[in-house]
Amino acid sequence: MNVNQIINMIIRQLTRRLVNKGVDAGIDLASRRGKSKDEMTDEERAQARSQARQGKDMTKRAKQARRLTRKFF
Repeated sequence: MNVNQIINMIIRQLTRRLVNKGVDAGIDLASRRGKSKDEMTDEERAQARSQARQGKDMTKRAKQARRLTRKFF
């Protein structure tokens, strides 16, 4: 393994982590409908948590489906 491959591997890992954090932040923002946690009522907070959890579950299922399709093709 040369230095270029090691650098590329590290950059890919960092990029993947940053993209995942961005996706999580976007899902959280969308589930809160753009409101900050201070502006929300208790019911809205509970609903936002539920929607965020559902969004993360859907993302997890999509990743699993992607992995399965890779194995078949």
